[in-house]
Amino acid sequence: MKKSLIISLCAALLLTGCSNEFNRIYKSTDYEYKYEYAKECFANGKYNRAITILQDIVTILKGTDKGQESLFMLAMSAYCAKDYETAAQYFKRYYTSYPKGTFSEMAAFYTGQSLYMSTPEPRLDQTPTVSAIAAFQEYLDLYPNAQLKEQAHARLYELQDKLVEKELYSAKLYYDLGSYFGNCTSGGSNYEACIITAQNAIKDYPYSQRREDFAVLVMKSKYELAQQSVESKKLDRFRDAEDECYGFLNEFPDSRYKSTAEKYIETCKKYTKEEN
Repeated sequence: MKKSLIISLCAALLLTGCSNEFNRIYKSTDYEYKYEYAKECFANGKYNRAITILQDIVTILKGTDKGQESLFMLAMSAYCAKDYETAAQYFKRYYTSYPKGTFSEMAAFYTGQSLYMSTPEPRLDQTPTVSAIAAFQEYLDLYPNAQLKEQAHARLYELQDKLVEKELYSAKLYYDLGSYFGNCTSGGSNYEACIITAQNAIKDYPYSQRREDFAVLVMKSKYELAQQSVESKKLDRFRDAEDECYGFLNEFPDSRYKSTAEKYIETCKKYTKEEN
């Protein structure tokens, strides 16, 4: 018991000593000393301390031989502390302030990487994902022979896949809502919304691995739309659904939805033949 108490007291004294040292350095006007202390904190993984000191001196050091390194180290400290949005701002500030700087290429890459790390899961708003794509694209435009070119391309594919998943989720949501009219305030239908969303995704991401998933939703939605249409629109919509099914079978002859497409065609033909 006494041993544990002694250890706790020693730890408390050590922490108090460290805190006092940090406060003394932070209040110091010796910017050279503060800069070296920030470097030591960064090297030892004390990123929040490094950030606090660097934020205080980075503007003062601008224009000196330590200006570039202090700003880049501030950005990297924020990144390592997992404050990715702030890190992205500092990295962008670096390569716009020092376009030919020592760390400009890395700063451009890590602007995208920071935004990439802060992107949400596909069901949420993907504005950060779009920003990350733009940042990586800018990196590749600025440095076509970049050291991290392959990693940037890999990130772009990943981020695009996230946008595809977002569109697929939206299309599926419209399809699942089906004949529910509570959210159709402008007179349309959920099936029509599903068709438009899925077709736009196919157009925007023609080589996506989710192409078949979108095509299935278009086919199913056109069929359901025909089924639920008023008589004056049924013939045209069954013909459209039938054409969509044939198109689907031509593009995906081995699809697991082949039997579904064939069943839809049979139903569509029954209606279209009766009308002819």
